[in-house]
Amino acid sequence: MRLAVNIDHIATLRNARDEQQPDPVTAAAIAELSGASGIVCHLREDRRHIRDRDLERLRDIVTTKLDLEMAMTEEMQHIAIRTKPELITLVPEKRRELTTEGGFDIVSHFDRLVEFIKPVQDAGIEVSLFIEPEKKAVALAVESGADLVELHTGPYSLKKKNNEIEAEINRIRTAAQFARESGLRVVAGHGLNYYNIVPFRIIEEIEEVSIGHALIARASLVGMETAVREMLRLMNTGCDK
Repeated sequence: MRLAVNIDHIATLRNARDEQQPDPVTAAAIAELSGASGIVCHLREDRRHIRDRDLERLRDIVTTKLDLEMAMTEEMQHIAIRTKPELITLVPEKRRELTTEGGFDIVSHFDRLVEFIKPVQDAGIEVSLFIEPEKKAVALAVESGADLVELHTGPYSLKKKNNEIEAEINRIRTAAQFARESGLRVVAGHGLNYYNIVPFRIIEEIEEVSIGHALIARASLVGMETAVREMLRLMNTGCDK
């Protein structure tokens, strides 16, 4: 299983003082050198995390895969087509949320989504949808023409009881299997950390996970290289940190 590292919260820390450090682009480079298979960033409408210049610099230095998380807006579509990340991931976005609170509402926005995807793909950019792990959402993702789905693991990360954790893992596995059978590639993310990642090793259909907050928090104590390598070891061997 591959690891994509979300570097948004490096930018959050920098923006707290509106200075130059820590630099999210430097963090991305270290993550790649430490074994990350991709770099993820969310260019929000309010630019609370990375900013436009960060995205431009990331495009210049990322050598694995740049995944631009973004809202389905005309502004972001233009930015994506101009910047040309390898992948965009469409996510819901609310101005006052602390973090993404749920999957993309593919039912309500389906017609607009179909129109939105084509120009992005015509520019040579793959499109992923951040959705709930439900068959209906997966089926609509297929119909929309998306290339990938990212299954929302936030509800899983909040479960405390073993039976609830197992039920959520089964829900995610079922959705992942259906997505792969339907021709989509499958990744997963949100709320994953050093303590809840190991069960994902049994879901063969998930080729990559995206992890941000937990990994950046760990990196603040042990450094980015160690944080990435520890996560990769847990993902691929299941041994203790």
